[in-house]
Amino acid sequence: MLFILLTPITFKNVTPGAFARIPMEAVVGAGLLLVLPGRARKVAATLAGLGLGLLLVFKIVDMGFHETLARPFDPVLDWPFLRAGMEFATSTFGKAGGIGVIILFVLLIVGVLVLTTLSVRRLTRTLVQRRRATTVSVAVAGTAWIACATLGAQLVPGVDVAGMGATKLAMKRAAKVHDSLLDDSTFGKAVRVDAFRATPGDQLLRGLRGKDVVFTFVESYGRTVADTPEIRALGESATRRLRTAGFESRSAFLTSPTAGGGSWLAHATLLSGVWVNNQQRYKKLVSGDRLTLNRAFRRAGWRSVGVMPGVMRAWPEAKYFGYDQWYPSWNLGYRGPRFGWSPVPDQYTLAQFQRLEHGKKGDAPLMAEIPLGSSHAPWAPIPKMLGWDQLGDGSVYNAIRAAAQSREDVWKSTDRIRTEYRRSIEYSLESITSYVEKYGDDKLVLVFLGDHQPLPVATGGATTRDVPITIVTRDKKVLDRVSSTMKWQDAFVPRAGAPVWPMSSFRDRFLSTFAQ
Repeated sequence: MLFILLTPITFKNVTPGAFARIPMEAVVGAGLLLVLPGRARKVAATLAGLGLGLLLVFKIVDMGFHETLARPFDPVLDWPFLRAGMEFATSTFGKAGGIGVIILFVLLIVGVLVLTTLSVRRLTRTLVQRRRATTVSVAVAGTAWIACATLGAQLVPGVDVAGMGATKLAMKRAAKVHDSLLDDSTFGKAVRVDAFRATPGDQLLRGLRGKDVVFTFVESYGRTVADTPEIRALGESATRRLRTAGFESRSAFLTSPTAGGGSWLAHATLLSGVWVNNQQRYKKLVSGDRLTLNRAFRRAGWRSVGVMPGVMRAWPEAKYFGYDQWYPSWNLGYRGPRFGWSPVPDQYTLAQFQRLEHGKKGDAPLMAEIPLGSSHAPWAPIPKMLGWDQLGDGSVYNAIRAAAQSREDVWKSTDRIRTEYRRSIEYSLESITSYVEKYGDDKLVLVFLGDHQPLPVATGGATTRDVPITIVTRDKKVLDRVSSTMKWQDAFVPRAGAPVWPMSSFRDRFLSTFAQ
C-alpha cells in the first residue's frame, strides 16, 4: 500500500529517494479506519482498496504514456489511443502477440483492484486488533509528518519527507478532467476563427503559381536527432548535392502538438492551422469545413493529391482534407515485406508518387501530401537505398529485410535503439535528397518536416516538442520570400537560432507569405 502511494508516475523518477517519504494519505487513512464503527469501517476499507487499486492502474498507464507520448494519460480524451496502441502492438509483436498484450493488461487491472481491496481490508482488521499500537503509530507518524512539512525536511535532495503525492496527483487530475470537459467548446471557438475561409481562389497562393508543391512528413523527425553530429553532416552533404543540382534550402523549427506518437494530430494541425492535440479535437475538425492547405491549393487551381502508405483501412477523413485523388497503401502496388511498423519503404513511396502523379504531364500544377513512415518505431529493420530503376514492385526488398537487424536485437539496449532511430532518419532524408536529385525540376517546391519527436527512449529524456521543417526549390523568388518574410535559415537541417513557430501557425503564415 505504501508503494502505491509513493511510487512516481514516470520510470525515471522511480528511485530509492522517491520512497524516503511519509505519505500523509496513509497516516490519515489509518486514523480514519481506526475510529469508524464496524460496518462503516468495512465500507471505507473496501472503497480505499478500490481507490488505491485505481491509483496504481493510473500510475502504470501514466508511465506508459510518458514512455510513448511524453505526457500523462488524460482520463477524458485519451481513450481513442487504446485502438492505436493495439494496432502498434500487433504490428510490432504480431497479431497474437498484440492480443496477448491487451489480455495481460486487462488481467493486470482486474488483479490489481482485487488484491488492493483484499489487502486494505486485511490491514484494517490488523489495525483494529492492535488498536493501542496503531494509535501510537498514527500519532507518531502524524507528528513527524507535520514537523517535516514545517521544516521542509529532505533525506534526498529535491524530495520532501512529508509526502502528499497521491493527493496532489488527484487534484491535478481533477483540474485536468475539468479542462478536458470544456475542451470541445474551447476548440470549437478556435476553429471558427479563420482568416482565409472566404478568400477567393484567385487571391490564394499567387506567389507559387505554376509550381508543384509537395508537403512531406518524415515520421518521428525531431529536433533531438537534428542536433546530432551525424544528421548535421548529412545535412551539409545534402546541401552540397542539391546545390550541384541547382536547388537551395531554407529551414526552421515548428513545435508539434504531440510527441512519441499521434502523427495524424500533427498533420491536421499543420494543414488546418489550429492546435489539434487530442482525438476529440481531431474528430471535430474533420467533421467540419475549416480550410486546409490541401483545399486552399485546390481552390486556387492546383490538383490536390495524397500519397498515404500508412493508411491500411478505410479513411473517411480524406474527404475533409480535400484531395482530388489519394492513394492508400493498397493502391501503391507494393509487393515487398514490411519493415517494422512501416508497410512501404520511403524510397518506394516517393517512386510511386513520381510514377502516379509527378511524372505525368497535366494541365494543372500539383499539390501533394506524403507522410513517410520508415522512421516509425521500432526502427528495426530499416530499408536500404536502391537505384530508382531497381525498385520494381518492391519484391527486391525481401533480401534486404532478411539481412537487416531484428527488433529483438536492437531493443536490447538504449544505445542501439537511439543509433537505429538515427539511421532510420538518415534513410528518410537520403530518400528525399535522392528524389530531388533524380526527379526535381524548375517547378518543384518541396516542403518536408517532422511530425513529432520520437519515443522518449530515443530522445534521452529531452522535453522539447520542436521538429525541423525545410523548403527546397530552385526558384530564387520563392527562397527570397522564405528568407525575408519567414526568416528561415539557409540550411537543409535547421541550426540553433532558427525560428521556432507553433505548428498551428504555419498555415496562415504560409498562405500570407505566398498570397502575392
